[in-house]
Amino acid sequence: MPPRVVVASDSFKGSLTSVEVGAAVRSGLLDRRADTVVDVVPVADGGEGTVDAALAAGFRAVPAAVHGPTAEPVRTTLAERDGVVVLELADACGLGRLPGRTPRPLAASSRGLGEALRAALDLAPRTMVVGVGGSASTDGGAGMLTALGARVLDPSGAAVPEGGGDLGRAATTDLTGLDPRLRGVRLVLAADVRSPLLGPDGAAAVFGPQKGATPDDVAVLEASLATWAGLLAPDLVGTPGAGAAGGVGFALLALGAEHRSGVDVVLDLVGLDALLDGADLVVTGEGWLDAQTSSGKAVTGVVRRATAAGVPVVAVCGRTTLTEDEVAGLGLAAAHPLTDLEPDPRRCVAEAADLLRAVGARLAEERLSAPA
Repeated sequence: MPPRVVVASDSFKGSLTSVEVGAAVRSGLLDRRADTVVDVVPVADGGEGTVDAALAAGFRAVPAAVHGPTAEPVRTTLAERDGVVVLELADACGLGRLPGRTPRPLAASSRGLGEALRAALDLAPRTMVVGVGGSASTDGGAGMLTALGARVLDPSGAAVPEGGGDLGRAATTDLTGLDPRLRGVRLVLAADVRSPLLGPDGAAAVFGPQKGATPDDVAVLEASLATWAGLLAPDLVGTPGAGAAGGVGFALLALGAEHRSGVDVVLDLVGLDALLDGADLVVTGEGWLDAQTSSGKAVTGVVRRATAAGVPVVAVCGRTTLTEDEVAGLGLAAAHPLTDLEPDPRRCVAEAADLLRAVGARLAEERLSAPA
């Protein structure tokens, strides 16, 4: 029987999409073992690439007009199949949607995600899966709820401006105008972040600086989120995942969303388990294999599924900071960074596809038995 390989890698951010990573590795495998059966499964962890993974698995693309994190009009894409709609915050109002990629930590809003949810409701779904990685805002999901019909008012009864910086002025939250269609839909919060909303491990303290927040900004955002939480759902402040996406996780939980691991949601959507049956090798990967890989990244999810199925797993990556023992601790048989072939990081990015093809050829020689 010809060997079977499943390539289930995340994207190499700034270089190749998940699909492109898989195609390059597949080409290399076939260069050395032309009879190899290679299944390429794009994966993601709930952030950027989540919708692309669903589309590659056979979902249909549905465009939607929304607003980016600072109110600029953008077009996002939803993925729909059989009553399930997949949405991606990163594509609607995430960091990549900031004009000039200039951070706006106090002003950025999650409104675009709420508009995407309304567009999804127009498709009459039974389930909406919301991937929330890559957010640009720390507004506690207030912008998202406003787009869904909620009102956030200051003491005078005026609408509070969008963005986490002004959220501390909120005195009243009126949810009576929320889109009634939400009540008939199962909401899934797809996120591997387990941070609470507030405190040293919360949305502002941990993720605010990644979105351009200074220490003073973090203090403002923390106070704003505390005010907002007291109005919306104080009992959910410490819930794991409430701090995801600048507090969008908190607002989704307040709407009754079920919190699931982002990578597990994606792996279910793309049907990885069925492809593992009878496979000889799994190739997974991400741009940078490091200490954070073990905390819910796509690689970890793929390794967990493949190990349960008794299939060995190797990883490809742009670079790694892990020792051989740490790689083995992740459940990987080996890791193959592109820097082993090309030490110049800039060339690694520019020539990633060719280098991955070379890695694929090496894997065929080392991991697949010679043809009879």
